[in-house]
Amino acid sequence: MRALRYSINVTLDGCCHHEAGLPPDEESMGYWTEEIGRADGLLFGRTTYEMMQSAWRKPVTGTWPDRLNSWEIPFAETIDRAQKYVVSSTLSEVGWNAELVRGELGAAVERLKQMPGDGLFVGGVTLPRALADLGLIDEYVFVVQPVIAGHGPSLLAGLRERLQLQLVDRRDFRSGVVALRFQPLTGTT
Repeated sequence: MRALRYSINVTLDGCCHHEAGLPPDEESMGYWTEEIGRADGLLFGRTTYEMMQSAWRKPVTGTWPDRLNSWEIPFAETIDRAQKYVVSSTLSEVGWNAELVRGELGAAVERLKQMPGDGLFVGGVTLPRALADLGLIDEYVFVVQPVIAGHGPSLLAGLRERLQLQLVDRRDFRSGVVALRFQPLTGTT
């Protein structure tokens, strides 16, 4: 069974808006390239899918835009070629190596997890909260930014039950960012 990993940047006060933390640097982009690369598939809700596609889909020219730094290209190539699954009730079709996930969320994600492979990556805000409520996330990675945002969407806001997690790995970055990897403790709420 493929593990479902939720990874997201989060500020010290729990904000998970994509622009609330530190700007990306070579070290952080290398980290995210590894994270995305560990997955056989990326699971996104519509909003995250559309945001990532607009930022990281390779242009039809086959050449990455000049706005990207050379150290961003490995991430761009990794996410561009990755298999994507999009949970949406409003989209009728998707491109960018993607397929729509339809039907009851829990059953659909269980089917994806049953497929052979190394794992699934989920990003975003709303979809991961729903998956956490269903107990489907096997690993949480919070990339904690040394910033207090003071506003914005907060991490797993509205979760129905408390999650108790066990720290299984930690990685410190030169910028002061800390990536914390957790697994849920079973049988606790």
